[in-house]
Amino acid sequence: MTVLLVGLSHKTAPVEIREKLAFSERSLKSSFAYLNNYPELKEKVILSTCNRVELYAEAKELEAAVQSIKNFLASYHNISLGEFEKYLYSLYHQEAITHLFRVSSSMDSMIVGEPQILGQVKDAYLLAREANATGIVLNQVFEKAFSVAKLIRTETRICESAVSVSFAAVELAKKIFGELRGKTVLLIGAGEMAELAARHLSNQGVETILVANRTFDRAQELANEMGGKAVRFDGLEKELPHTDIVISSTAAPHYIMGKNLIANILKARKNRPMFFIDIAVPRNIDPAINEIDNVYLYDIDDLHNVVEANLKEREKEALRGEEIIRKETLNLIRWLETLNAVPTIKLLRDKAERIRSQEIEKTLRRLNHLSEKDKEAINVLTMSIINKILHNPIVNIKKEIESPNGFQLLDLTKRLFDLEGNLD
Repeated sequence: MTVLLVGLSHKTAPVEIREKLAFSERSLKSSFAYLNNYPELKEKVILSTCNRVELYAEAKELEAAVQSIKNFLASYHNISLGEFEKYLYSLYHQEAITHLFRVSSSMDSMIVGEPQILGQVKDAYLLAREANATGIVLNQVFEKAFSVAKLIRTETRICESAVSVSFAAVELAKKIFGELRGKTVLLIGAGEMAELAARHLSNQGVETILVANRTFDRAQELANEMGGKAVRFDGLEKELPHTDIVISSTAAPHYIMGKNLIANILKARKNRPMFFIDIAVPRNIDPAINEIDNVYLYDIDDLHNVVEANLKEREKEALRGEEIIRKETLNLIRWLETLNAVPTIKLLRDKAERIRSQEIEKTLRRLNHLSEKDKEAINVLTMSIINKILHNPIVNIKKEIESPNGFQLLDLTKRLFDLEGNLD
């Protein structure tokens, strides 16, 4: 039995190809019935996100299984194989398992450490289980993937550093205020990046979001979307003394806030800290305000520098994560290889028992003068002999299956004892 993966991702295929092969949740449910037309795929799980489409399977005949997956993708989505085949990758057993572990722990994501992918992998696996498309192999492989992802998040700092400008703003705000609950945010302008930063701050528990824009209708629209309150652009000075965090992203060609204004505002706040995020280019806020005690100003370059530093930190943590994945992959491979030994051991035991039973039956027919007690004693004796003879071979099969020559040993055992031939 071999774990197989065929798929494509943001690393190999453009979005116009990925979207053609993507599965909705509804189509995923129906796809498993369709996959029953491909008996080469014993077990299967389909992972479909905006960045990847991957089909994991347990199969014996690898070439046939790979071709079945390709044909399935083409047929199910009604597109020619030639349109997407060059973007596909095929990984087998250890490489496939390592890849799944990297995907689940976000090591293969566009942003290393992002948390969404683990939930997406879990959802894909649960859909496959509900469709009875998985078995002992993929169940163990995916459950192990989840535990590896948890281990990496626990033992490394791969998820702790913000690697987007909007998240970096939130991280800095936490460092300044410690606790964001009860704080007030003022969003000036309606730039997408500033809006995203405000939403992240809202998710962290800020109490009030104020929105100001030169077009008041747009301010009201955005405030309604964010559960906040629109304020007049020409009334900013009145709002600032009550504001803890200011995010500015207007198209103004000049500073809209200067040092003197903010110095007066801080006096009105009795020197309580203020945090300014200036995402605008040209900048909206005079950098001289950084000279004021308890005022913290970060512009777009500052935020990019934070992101860059955090990315480097994540890269270091990712190396630790890769080592965890390497060790856990080998542990799982050893377990899977013992599964390969189970059918051979069963065939060996079955053949020995069949021969024993047949010979006992022939012998006892000739010794009909024996009592039932004597017959049972002979039966127990022959069972004991068989078990003792098979003990060392079975122990060695289980041990050697984990070696590089494990599969050759299984093949040799089958041929020596004619286990796939006539058992008589």
